[in-house]
Amino acid sequence: MRYEPTGGLFTVATILRDPTDTNARALANYGLLRYSARGTRSITEGVPPELMRRKPAIGLVHYLGARWLPPFYAEGWRFRLHPWFDRWTNSLIQPGDHLISSFGFTNESFRAVRASGGKTFYSAGNSHPANLWAIMEEENRRWKCPQPPYARFQHRRVLEMMPLTDYVLSPSSFVTRSFVAEGFRPEQILRNIYPVNLDCFTPRKGPRPSRPLTVISTGSLSLRKGSPYLLEAFRLVLKRQPQARLLLTDDVMDSVKPVLAHYNDLPIEWAPALPHPQLAERLRGADIFVLPSLEDGFARTVTEALACGLPVVTTPNTGAADFVTPGVNGEIVPIRDAPAIAEAISKWADIILSSPEAPPIQFDVEAVSYDRFDQDFLEQLATLGLIRPKKASVASAMRA
Repeated sequence: MRYEPTGGLFTVATILRDPTDTNARALANYGLLRYSARGTRSITEGVPPELMRRKPAIGLVHYLGARWLPPFYAEGWRFRLHPWFDRWTNSLIQPGDHLISSFGFTNESFRAVRASGGKTFYSAGNSHPANLWAIMEEENRRWKCPQPPYARFQHRRVLEMMPLTDYVLSPSSFVTRSFVAEGFRPEQILRNIYPVNLDCFTPRKGPRPSRPLTVISTGSLSLRKGSPYLLEAFRLVLKRQPQARLLLTDDVMDSVKPVLAHYNDLPIEWAPALPHPQLAERLRGADIFVLPSLEDGFARTVTEALACGLPVVTTPNTGAADFVTPGVNGEIVPIRDAPAIAEAISKWADIILSSPEAPPIQFDVEAVSYDRFDQDFLEQLATLGLIRPKKASVASAMRA
């Protein structure tokens, strides 16, 4: 189906690569995108160059900060660039146009769009900022991390964006619940389940090789990802499965490095961040995937593991838990609960080790396809009355 705008077009604005890139691509495919605005010289994949607007100077200043400052302060340096990016974005928007952005990038632009009759869309890569801050502030206190979850001035800026938001693009039920809890109406929240290219991620063929129980967690290690509880849970698993091994990615955030030092005795096999084909092979070489995040809008790593035929142990605060059915393709455990994680791993270990054949893991890969994303996103915009099905021309109708 083709669509046309009922009023203005859409601009998508983020400084760096962002989940909103997928929204920009979908809008461009249907002739609904005014611009995809980036604060770097890179382009948005799938968006024609003539629909790109770029501000490389912002990206250069960000790069210099990232090059010379410690990670936390480099992030704060990038946040300081948001007002600059905001003013530039505002200069691109035409009256009546709609704007999709995120995390305090474009507060003034949101105000201008609403004043001119357009609609604002907040892309929620995480839960409501108040919820995100509360969870991570508590976690930092637990582990005596001296830094706040992120720069306080940016937190104020993100909170200021909330009343300027007409609609929230939510990738998961966890994110949706957090915004409803903070006063957003359910009708303000649109499904925005991130599509994932799973071409490389397929189940292992043949019987399970003879090897110790192998637990894997891909992606970075951090307090937000619940890494301390994963490590403690694996120590408990070793009491039942002394030969078990743990596969992790050598991408460790500063906040969790002091904690990691207490688990040097664990049999961990490290690997660098891998391209998709090698990552899929590493997943197929494991038995159980674990991601006990405290706060995660949508973890694509969960869908990759499911597509490779691994049962997933995760928490209700990991958005991709929407695809996990307890006892069918994994388990959902409380946050901050190492014994529950260990029990869930042991439960699936008993199933896996009792048979030479891997248990069938159910997962509908089409649920995270790009076609499904486009259809869902555009149908919701049509329901809001911002776009409508495009009428066929007289000539086209006669040919039909």
